[in-house]
Amino acid sequence: QVQLQESGGGSVQAGGSLKLSCTPSRSIVDMCEMGWHRQAPGKERELVSTINRDGTTNYVESVKDRFTISQDNSKNTVYLQMNSLKPEDTAVYYCAADCPRRGILPAEKFWGQGTQVTVSS
Repeated sequence: QVQLQESGGGSVQAGGSLKLSCTPSRSIVDMCEMGWHRQAPGKERELVSTINRDGTTNYVESVKDRFTISQDNSKNTVYLQMNSLKPEDTAVYYCAADCPRRGILPAEKFWGQGTQVTVSS
């Protein structure tokens, strides 16, 4: 079982920045697709950004040009740099890992406990 430890959440004013970190309990960053999701109260959890094993990244349209996902394989850590934050970015942010398994077994999905990001206007 892989556990994901998130940190870096907090409260900022609109236009501010935060950097989230995710460190798995095992060395999986170079073997799994890593990503960040978020969930606001009363809303569905949504995908924010992912980074593939080869470094390819993608972002939900609402955060493009403001958020940057990156990974440091030597530190087994994934980051989400969030700039120009808006009140609508307020949510609990979850780190996730989508990891392949051997043979015909489907991939496993692991989730962190979440870290709160609050952006005031």
